[in-house]
Amino acid sequence: MIPVFRPTVDQEEIDAVTEVLKSGWWGLGPKTQELEHAFAEYVGAKHGVGLNSCTAALHLALKVAQVEGGEVITTPLTFISTNHAILYNDAAPVFADVEEDTLNIDVRDIERKLSPRTKAIMVVHYGGHPVDLDEIHALAGPRGIPVIEDAAHAAGASYKGRPIGSISMATCFSFHAVKNLATGEGGMVTIEDEELDKRLRQLRWMGITKDTWNRSEDISRYSWYYSVEELGFKCHLSDIPAALGLVQLSKLGRTNARRREIARRYTSGLGDLAWLQTPVERPYVHSSFHNYVIKAERRDDLMAHLQKAGVATGMHYIPNHLYPMYKEWCTRLPVVERVWQTLVTLPLYPDLTDAEADVVIEAVRSFPA
Repeated sequence: MIPVFRPTVDQEEIDAVTEVLKSGWWGLGPKTQELEHAFAEYVGAKHGVGLNSCTAALHLALKVAQVEGGEVITTPLTFISTNHAILYNDAAPVFADVEEDTLNIDVRDIERKLSPRTKAIMVVHYGGHPVDLDEIHALAGPRGIPVIEDAAHAAGASYKGRPIGSISMATCFSFHAVKNLATGEGGMVTIEDEELDKRLRQLRWMGITKDTWNRSEDISRYSWYYSVEELGFKCHLSDIPAALGLVQLSKLGRTNARRREIARRYTSGLGDLAWLQTPVERPYVHSSFHNYVIKAERRDDLMAHLQKAGVATGMHYIPNHLYPMYKEWCTRLPVVERVWQTLVTLPLYPDLTDAEADVVIEAVRSFPA
C-alpha cells in the first residue's frame, strides 16, 4: 500500500537525536534555542518560539492577540485545532466560506462577516497554498484587527516573494510527523514584536519569567530564582525534537522541491481527465505542496477504487462548522458544503518515487468514471 504521508528521515536525524541523548540535556535547552533562531532566520521573522505543537502555537497566538470575549473570523476547512484554539481563548468562531479553486478562506466573505466584535482574523494556508494576504491585511489593518496565520501546511511556502512566517502579527507552524518539516510532534510561532515574543515565552512555560536553560546559563548566585507573573501553560518544545527539526530545516528546500516535482507529475498525468480537478497554484504564490488534493464527484467510489489498487488516500477536511460541538456557531456556507464532498488527498511525500507516483496516476485513470 502506498501511504498518503510518510516522514523522510536518514542517518543525519538519527545522529542528531543521539547527540542530544548523550548530552544529558533533553528538555528545553540549547537545541531548541538554535532551532528557534534558525527557523526565524529562514522565514525572515525577528523571533521564533518553539512549542510542542501547532495547536499550542495557535492557542498562545490568540492569547496574546487578546481575543477573549470577541469573535475570530476563521475557515471551516481545516484541522479542528485551528478552531478549538479560538474556543480555548473564550472567543467565538465566525466561519467564512472558502474559494472553490484554492480551498482557502474567501476574502469577500471575511469582509461580509466583519463586525465591531471581530478581535482577529485566522487564515489557513490550505495544502501549503498561501492565502491572499494583501487583500486580508487591507481589510484588517485599517480596523486594527490582527491577522494570525495557521501555516501548519506552509513551511517553506512564500507569498509574492516573501516567506510565510514574516508577514502577519503571528504565524503558527506544525512540525508534526508528516509535515514538511517533521519532528514527530512540535511547532513554532514566528512573531515580530519584542514584547509579544517575551510573553509567549512566559506563557509556554507556566507563566514563569525564566526557563530552565536560561537559568542554567546564569552564573550569578541567584540563578535558581524566578517569578511567576501570570497563568501559563506547559507547551514548550524540547531538545530531542528540536535536534530533528534542525536537520529537517537544512533539507527543507530540497524536500519541498521534490514535493513540487511529484505535484507536477500528478498534474501532467491527470490534468486531461474531465471528471476531476487538479490543484491550482496562483502565480503570486509558491506553494509548499504539503498535500495534493483533487476534486471528484464520486469521491467515495474513487477512494474505494484506489484502496483496491494499493493506493491509500485521505480527505482533508470535514468542515468544522458541521461538527456537533460547533452547532452554536454553524452557518450556511454553500461553497465548502458542496466542495468538501469531492475532496481526495493523494499520496505526497519526498520519498515517493516516480514509479510509485505513476502507479497512483494509473490507478486514478483506471477509475470507471
